[in-house]
Amino acid sequence: MTESVTITDNRTGESVEIPIENGGIDAKTFSKLMPGVWFFDPGFGVTASTSSSITDLDGANGILRYRGYPIEQLAENSTFLEVCYLLLFGELPTSEQLENWVHDVTYHTFIHENMRKRFMEGFHHDAHPMGMLVSATAALSTFYPEAKDIHDPHIRYKQINRLISKVPTLAAMAYRASVGMPFVYPDNGLNYAENFLSMMWRVAEPHYEPNPILARALDVLFILHADHEQNCSTTTMRVVGSSHSDPYTAASAATAALYGPRHGGANEAVIHMLRDIGSYDNIDPFIEGVENGEGRLMGFGHRVYKAYDPRALIVKGQADAVFDVTGKSPCSTSP
Repeated sequence: MTESVTITDNRTGESVEIPIENGGIDAKTFSKLMPGVWFFDPGFGVTASTSSSITDLDGANGILRYRGYPIEQLAENSTFLEVCYLLLFGELPTSEQLENWVHDVTYHTFIHENMRKRFMEGFHHDAHPMGMLVSATAALSTFYPEAKDIHDPHIRYKQINRLISKVPTLAAMAYRASVGMPFVYPDNGLNYAENFLSMMWRVAEPHYEPNPILARALDVLFILHADHEQNCSTTTMRVVGSSHSDPYTAASAATAALYGPRHGGANEAVIHMLRDIGSYDNIDPFIEGVENGEGRLMGFGHRVYKAYDPRALIVKGQADAVFDVTGKSPCSTSP
């Protein structure tokens, strides 16, 4: 039996039966019954603007899948670049496909020298790294004008390679600028996560050798954040991209959305919150203040998960492994 709903316009007595497909109904069919009537749904709370086969998120049961693969399986057995291939092409790569894919991404890790000398060095010394990253990502479009030819699949593929490879370079550059350190060039002898750590932390070593546990933890974090359905930044990129803007401009807009404390910026908000709390003695007064509406408790679960966030257990496992290497700060140990 086909599931459906029947909508009746009480003004005219006319009705229409609308099938329920994939948990939703077709708004166009609804609008034929009542032309000129708008759906008012701030925040897309119950509205889907597209269909997707990329990510399956079941918040009620704490399930997250990429292309049908459980996030736990991918985090355990795959690398970030493998997952990128999966998200883009629908299947995990063969050994040969992965080798070619990694080569194509690695080939584009360097940025034009003018980006460093004339653009990045123009920011104020205390500019926020995310603000720098937003601007630098948009600026890439001026170096690759062919990116505007979005209908050419070969050109699109190259821009995908460039974005995946250059964003870590730009992010590391923004971080280094924020702490007054000189820029470190990519080391293409390292893998994706290792190279990012090298660009972030290398000081004067002839060759930086990242700790494999730290590199793996970072790679897993990249996997966990690779996609998350129709979130704020994804929506932003799709809206900007719908105007046929180039990929760099659209990605910059998505990065700007990610900047906000109600989205990716919530991670930074947690750090500020912990610094404000300061010590264990201040935890109870802080929680009491939150309960009285005097502040917000940051970092305690994503709103779409009603059971648990399946990524949390994976992050905890990686955090424990990292702490075995780095130790814990005084405020993160048990009282």
